[in-house]
Amino acid sequence: MKLELRSWDLALVALCIALVATLAQLLKVEAAQALDRTLLDGLHDWLPRGLQNGLLKVYQLSGVGFTGLLVAVSLAYLALKRWWRDLGLMVVSTGGILAIVDLVLKPLFDRSRPPEKLLVVEGHSFPSGHAAGSVAFYFAMVAILAAHYPQLRRPLVVAASVWITLVWFSTLVARAHWPSDLLAGGAVGTAWLTLCLALWRTRRDPQS
Repeated sequence: MKLELRSWDLALVALCIALVATLAQLLKVEAAQALDRTLLDGLHDWLPRGLQNGLLKVYQLSGVGFTGLLVAVSLAYLALKRWWRDLGLMVVSTGGILAIVDLVLKPLFDRSRPPEKLLVVEGHSFPSGHAAGSVAFYFAMVAILAAHYPQLRRPLVVAASVWITLVWFSTLVARAHWPSDLLAGGAVGTAWLTLCLALWRTRRDPQS
């Protein structure tokens, strides 16, 4: 089966890979590390304390437990609707991104998380699993729902974009990741989702 990869898809995947590779090289440079520290500290100085507390709650809400429950509910919904091709997209996009980030990329780069974390966070820092996973999961769900309910496409895109932005900012407020971790995670999630959507478009099996 040949993937239905458009020229834009190929360009986007290549750009994402190049971004991750560039960031990985920059992490070896002290000036780049200092910029990461400056941006992270500057965000904490700039954001009001009340907003920071709210974003910390967003980070806790977007953790493994809640997200796992949301993924399970989404899979159950797709199975009940008998949207098997869509179910396959969700399994591959969410399961695949976890394997790529947690089993391959994080151990490969072995970067420590920022000091003075506000919440207990374990594991490596680069790239951000929060950033990659949120892109892969939420925008995959947007693609699925928009395919069946085209009138909801715009509000779904807006809602997903706003929530993902809050999740990203929450990881910085919690000092769970460096800014460059988020950029790399977003790039990894975008590249993987692009490939998953190409496979999804290719498999045009009839759905009930």
